[in-house]
Amino acid sequence: MLHPRLSRITASMAITMFSAAAEAESRIDRQTETAVPRAQNLYGLGVGVLPRTSGSDEYRALVLPIINANYGDRFFVNALQAGAWLLDSEDQRLRFGLSAEAKFGWDASKGDRTRGMDDRDFSIFVGPLLRWQTDYGTFNIQWTTDASGNSNGQQFQVQYIKSLIRSPQLRLNGMVGATWNSEKFNNYYFGVHRNEVTATRPFYRAGSGVEFQLGANGVIPTIKDHSLLFGAFITRLSNAQNDSPITETRIQPMAYVGYSIPF
Repeated sequence: MLHPRLSRITASMAITMFSAAAEAESRIDRQTETAVPRAQNLYGLGVGVLPRTSGSDEYRALVLPIINANYGDRFFVNALQAGAWLLDSEDQRLRFGLSAEAKFGWDASKGDRTRGMDDRDFSIFVGPLLRWQTDYGTFNIQWTTDASGNSNGQQFQVQYIKSLIRSPQLRLNGMVGATWNSEKFNNYYFGVHRNEVTATRPFYRAGSGVEFQLGANGVIPTIKDHSLLFGAFITRLSNAQNDSPITETRIQPMAYVGYSIPF
């Protein structure tokens, strides 16, 4: 049986440790933890609009599940990205982990400039992720490589997320980013291979380059624990991507709207 004084000391230490953990937890800014602002896990369904093919000026609509959630504050799912945090600072505002992210391919027959080319397949990119939350916003740094082997390319992304509106009626985040795409990545999605050459589509081998992103994501609470989600982005293609014979416009927009329900 523990001595009463030892029991009090043990209890005091446990309370202190719990308080410290709670204080560290409270320093995580949930709204800017991801580009989509949230105060709780989000599950729902949405419709996204994105270019039909690489560099296209025509669009396709996709119905997609919406998941933006944390599990045990260690594992996470954020739209097309999922992963786990492996190392944390004491206050958890600096975190290092691993993630996997899906990249959409496209059906070549759907584009005016890609008709007759090979399809570009759906791919999974994996790699390390660093997140740093500050009083001025959240910085994400990520390097990924094509684990599916379609392009064998790599990407390196730097992203900044800033809370624009925090209110019970509307939560809105702004996002800016820059992504370096390797030569193999660009050549897979924007290149024209020897067997794809036509009289109006010359051979093209894309080099590496940096593209830029700008966008906003919002959440509007509706009835209890239900939310309307929306977002819009533009990507400015790199020179290597824009110079491709299949590119029709350098500015590539994307938008989505969805609805989240309790789960």
